[in-house]
Amino acid sequence: MKFVSWNVNGLRACLKKNFMGSFKNLDADIFALQETRMLQSQAIIELGGYRQFWNSAEKKGYSGTAIFTRIEPNAATYGIGELDDEGRVITLDFEKFYFVNVYSPNSRRTLERLDLRMTWENSFREYISKLATVKPVIICGDLNVAHKEIDLKNPASNHNNAGFTDKERDKFSEILSAGFTDTFRFLYPDRADAYSWWSNFRNARENNSGWRIDYFLVSNRIADKISAASIETQIFGSDHCPVTLTLEEL
Repeated sequence: MKFVSWNVNGLRACLKKNFMGSFKNLDADIFALQETRMLQSQAIIELGGYRQFWNSAEKKGYSGTAIFTRIEPNAATYGIGELDDEGRVITLDFEKFYFVNVYSPNSRRTLERLDLRMTWENSFREYISKLATVKPVIICGDLNVAHKEIDLKNPASNHNNAGFTDKERDKFSEILSAGFTDTFRFLYPDRADAYSWWSNFRNARENNSGWRIDYFLVSNRIADKISAASIETQIFGSDHCPVTLTLEEL
């Protein structure tokens, strides 16, 4: 079973940059998007064989998530009770697992949203932990944090910048301690220079001066089902690239 997650940084723009070609080539069973920045009605996206689930922000052109799935879920829910007007979470309930697509809030350059982010993190961890008491959980998305120094090119100069504050990194550690596995690091604990986002400044992508902030996490009890995880750096169309996860059948 193959899963893909991609922060498209505006789906309407990404559609003009071969999104459909990338979508078809990746050939996922479940394909999750973050930062769609649109309403479903603002573009015609024909995906034969896929159901579409959208959670758009109330503010136009902002945030938003979507999931395209070949597998029919039992139910879909939207939000976690925090920042639900920003369209940040979609949960699909499948027979053997929950699938959670998340776009975590950015603390912003001046850290003006850091306190709000901490509240969000606590609510999100409680939410996924509650789901995990029922059945395994697969979480994907732009979590807006580089967890360890290996997860960004310049950790020293970025320490305490948004996405690499001690508080944000500690909250990510708390998620893992609550019973979840970072699937990429499970397979590649020491792989350096593996990034999923690059700034638009100073030729960051060309120089691979990036951050790994896009993740797949799974409940620890299904970590033995992880068979592949990748960061698709060859795919353009956004300042992020897609990340993938392949699991053996649950």
